[in-house]
Amino acid sequence: MTAAAVLAVVILGLVVSAAGPNTQAGQPIPFSHKVHAGDNKIPCQYCHVNARRAGVAGIPSVQRCMGCHKITALAQPEIVKLKGYWDRKEPIRWLKVMPMPDFVSFKHWPHVRGGIECQTCHGPVETMDTMRPSNQLLMQDCLACHRHEEASIDCVVCHK
Repeated sequence: MTAAAVLAVVILGLVVSAAGPNTQAGQPIPFSHKVHAGDNKIPCQYCHVNARRAGVAGIPSVQRCMGCHKITALAQPEIVKLKGYWDRKEPIRWLKVMPMPDFVSFKHWPHVRGGIECQTCHGPVETMDTMRPSNQLLMQDCLACHRHEEASIDCVVCHK
């Protein structure tokens, strides 16, 4: 590995560590991936509908959430809050859980279409009440996966 590559890995690690992952703290409505993806076996792409065709996976709309919650768990305080957003025709302002540095250009769609499971990068979300990455995403992890999958490791594939 060249000195420039080592420096890039160190800088990326520092940026990701300094930013740290946002978790449930400060979210407008507590949300459990364990309940939705784990207990109820809702596939990731049911809620994150853009993952197969766009750069970002997307956050489900209030309409998507209310599709189920018009008929289930109506009395729970979190669902009462959700219905408040629905009634006000207001989007939920979720905090980003997996921030990426500005110089990284990650696209979900090639990974999803390539058969990479969401858990590869996001960890076992189906077991998480509070969303958190199981590991911080570092350049070395991405490179190892790209090498394993025989995907390009050219810098311009992932960096702006």
